[in-house]
Amino acid sequence: MGAPSAPLMAPAPAALLLVVPTLDSHLLLPRLVESLQRQSLQAWQVLFIDGPSAPPHRAYLQELCAADRRFRWVRQHGDQPGIFGAMNQGFSAAQPGQWLLFWGSDDWAAGPDVLEQALAAIAAAPQPPDLVVCAGRYATLPPVLPPAGAPQLGRRTAFRWRHNFRRSLFLGSTPPHQATWIGPGARRRLARYAEGFRLAADLDYFLQLSRFNDLAVLPLPLELVHMATDGVSGVQHRRRLQEVRRAYRRAFGLWWWAPFLLRYLQRLQSVARAAG
Repeated sequence: MGAPSAPLMAPAPAALLLVVPTLDSHLLLPRLVESLQRQSLQAWQVLFIDGPSAPPHRAYLQELCAADRRFRWVRQHGDQPGIFGAMNQGFSAAQPGQWLLFWGSDDWAAGPDVLEQALAAIAAAPQPPDLVVCAGRYATLPPVLPPAGAPQLGRRTAFRWRHNFRRSLFLGSTPPHQATWIGPGARRRLARYAEGFRLAADLDYFLQLSRFNDLAVLPLPLELVHMATDGVSGVQHRRRLQEVRRAYRRAFGLWWWAPFLLRYLQRLQSVARAAG
């Protein structure tokens, strides 16, 4: 029997709750952990939501959480399977005043002061934002575990702002969820990912949020996170295309094809620029 999970308690809520779904990914986590421990901002907490991992992974989580109380872990609920099920559990764990951010085990902070920069921009915003959309960059990890050596940074992913959140989404731009801070106002409107999506629930979430005309979105040209390129969503192409089409149909009806085509046209342009 595995060790019991750490209790979901903290002395006081931090400004940021970073939720990381895990499943036997302890060999990838040190890069994420170290990038956070080097941050100039200390007002953050990490919650690992762990699937049915083997004892070595659970032992890593236990040791990390015992050594640094800013890290906690809980078991993933059996009735909320998959990555987005774990992320929905993360929605429920966020305190009312916290900002919420979702990373994978193979993501890490792009620099030692990016969290501080993001919170400073939030504090300086003319009105309290509900979403803060930063940028990220894809990276290729060395083909060994644990990944040794420097990752190879690739194309940058950023949200193309068109003066309006819903218009920006319709024109094919997509906020990278790993670079998007979800604030209390956004969660009051919508506090979970929709059922039935395994790969594109994040896109659907942003599309459904865009229906609220009073949603305040702060686009921020800050490279917040580096993201490994070999995740599940990067290889299940057919299912991802189906889910993306479904999300656009839910949001725009018969006009779904316009953002669908524009999304992948922009993706091809981004890849071509990175290759050039």
